[in-house]
Amino acid sequence: MQEVLHSQNERPPVELLLIAVTSPILAAIYEDGECIKIYRRDGKCSEVLPPLLHDILYRYRLKAVYYANGPGSFMAIKIAYVMAKTVSSALGIPLYGTDAFAFNGSRPIKAIGNSCFVKKDGSIRIEPDCAEEAAPFCAPQQLDRSIFSERSEPLYILPAV
Repeated sequence: MQEVLHSQNERPPVELLLIAVTSPILAAIYEDGECIKIYRRDGKCSEVLPPLLHDILYRYRLKAVYYANGPGSFMAIKIAYVMAKTVSSALGIPLYGTDAFAFNGSRPIKAIGNSCFVKKDGSIRIEPDCAEEAAPFCAPQQLDRSIFSERSEPLYILPAV
């Protein structure tokens, strides 16, 4: 890791977008707001994200991290936040968050069983029997920074126990 951090100044400055609320995990690299590379990895966030971030840090010099802070898999959101916050703190760069509906056309997001997360009138809730099919996530060609907030804490929406 030291080798990666020592040669940061020799790499092009870019922004990173992480969408890691469910599999596949997406990481998009933006240069001047334009997407130049998308990484797509299937698997558990805890197994996929560490080597993916290592590869990205080896190739690029990050100047900001943006991420989907939920809703989605509780563990995936938690891991994505911890890793994004660690990169942000270690490199001294900002971390921004927004809800995952920005990356799936505001369609439902799978929750537990047949339930799903939906966003209506600006609020997010769980619907027990989701009639609408969840849409896949995709990284936009242009990074719209205006949809992100400096308030980057995870967005946990859990059903009542």
